[in-house]
Amino acid sequence: MTTINHMSAETLKAFDKDIRNLHLLYDYDARDAQGNPEKWRYEMWFFSEKRIVYAIHGGPMAGRINYQTATYQCIRPGELWQCNWLEETGTICSLVYDITNKKISTLLGFSKGHWENAEAAHGDKRNPEDLQRWRGLAKLGTQTERYMLSEQADILEVFHGPGELEPIDPEASTM
Repeated sequence: MTTINHMSAETLKAFDKDIRNLHLLYDYDARDAQGNPEKWRYEMWFFSEKRIVYAIHGGPMAGRINYQTATYQCIRPGELWQCNWLEETGTICSLVYDITNKKISTLLGFSKGHWENAEAAHGDKRNPEDLQRWRGLAKLGTQTERYMLSEQADILEVFHGPGELEPIDPEASTM
């Protein structure tokens, strides 16, 4: 996978001010398979201008711990940032962090393998068996058999540093 992540000096300065090393805890208001309300809790650490680290604590993907190569786009300094990445499962993720309104907006293009085998997508990338299983999920289905999911979340906590997440090597392999 090739990722182009060129930030101008001005954008890098805004990145350093707005989100470098920033940690968010946020909840999606969702519904379970029976239509009952439930919270999907996520945790995101904007580790560096090249990497994110995250954990999922609620919803069908709960139990997933991962880090990825990410690209960032500053929409409005001090207000809006977009972060995008590709999962080993073949899932495409795009997250918009609204600093002013304390909201997260996401678009996820789940691979067929990831969406239809959510339990198999649980685990931690640092575990070789989990990583190998995730890579297998990307091979199920075709590009056009994605499950598209758009959601918004409320940010509950904002702080700097890893919190409970395990730091990574800044140049760690991600795919």
